[in-house]
Amino acid sequence: MSNRAERRANARRNRRGSSRQQPSRYQAKSREGLVDEYALQERSIRLQDGQPGEWRPSATIDLPVQSTSSSARQPGGIRMPHTARGWVRFFCWLLIVLSAMAFFVVMWIPNMPTWSVIVVSAVFAVGVLSLFFVSGDPKDNPNVDEYGTAV
Repeated sequence: MSNRAERRANARRNRRGSSRQQPSRYQAKSREGLVDEYALQERSIRLQDGQPGEWRPSATIDLPVQSTSSSARQPGGIRMPHTARGWVRFFCWLLIVLSAMAFFVVMWIPNMPTWSVIVVSAVFAVGVLSLFFVSGDPKDNPNVDEYGTAV
């Protein structure tokens, strides 16, 4: 039970429009003995992982090692394609790169006929459009997580 002075102070605050109220000493005492559930859960997780119970900041970054599946791309180097679809995809990219270089050559040489620019542009377009037909299933893309976000 708050005393008369506290009631009057709260009434004055309410009249002024300030909704902030001081917690009474009974409310403060009733929260004293409660356990912080978030800290308790954090400590439980650390103890299960074999870490000390209380968290202390450190300068090291220990990231968990993720197991990679056999279909995941290893960053070590370039792999040669194994399937016919892989080889066709490889040749499509080769066609795109070669036609892009040919386009720059044709563009900078004066007095080139217009048909050469049209042929080089058409070869580039065929290379790009053929990638849509030989591309794999997007679900098998190792660079995308289960939500479709690039990793």
